[in-house]
Amino acid sequence: MDIKNIFCVGRNYAKHVEELGNEAPSKPMIFTKPTHSVTYADGSSITFPRQKGEIHYEIELVLYIGKPVPLNFEVDDIVTKMALGIDFTLRDVQSTLKEKGHPWLLAKGFRNAALLTEFWNFPGVKSCEEEKFTLLQNDKTVQTGQANSMIFDFQALLEYIYENFSLGEGDVIFTGTPEGVGPIRHGDEFRLMWGKREKGSFRVKL
Repeated sequence: MDIKNIFCVGRNYAKHVEELGNEAPSKPMIFTKPTHSVTYADGSSITFPRQKGEIHYEIELVLYIGKPVPLNFEVDDIVTKMALGIDFTLRDVQSTLKEKGHPWLLAKGFRNAALLTEFWNFPGVKSCEEEKFTLLQNDKTVQTGQANSMIFDFQALLEYIYENFSLGEGDVIFTGTPEGVGPIRHGDEFRLMWGKREKGSFRVKL
């Protein structure tokens, strides 16, 4: 898949906002990751930074823009593929940056910070809202989410990104993570599930 821009959404599930002690946003909170941060959940071991504090997993639904984006659009008209992803975060680094009022890029844009499963055909907004996605850490469920629990739905997110940054073919959107985020450890095995179907897996190397 040709990836041009990676847009990410922060604080888009109320319970995740609560677990980190943050304030719920009144409009979508958008940040980006460099394309150099992309890696894939293909069953292999993935190397992460050491000695930078805790690294947290954050499973998310990921949308792929596969068609030209007209002025007035609907999600089902421009999103052609979807995937599951993990927005990895250097949590200690992020906390320091937030205290100083600095951008989050150092905490969010490191190598292998944007993990993706293989993309599959987008089944439509309604189907996505009805299906659950899950992250398993060493066969234990640590996160479960559903699109209908988002603070800002797909349409609101894409319209906001389009209005403020533009939106085009090849753009990828990480749509936010549900509650249950936590640290990774060397040797951890993760599986990403869409309903009862495994979409990707990987092992942590620190």
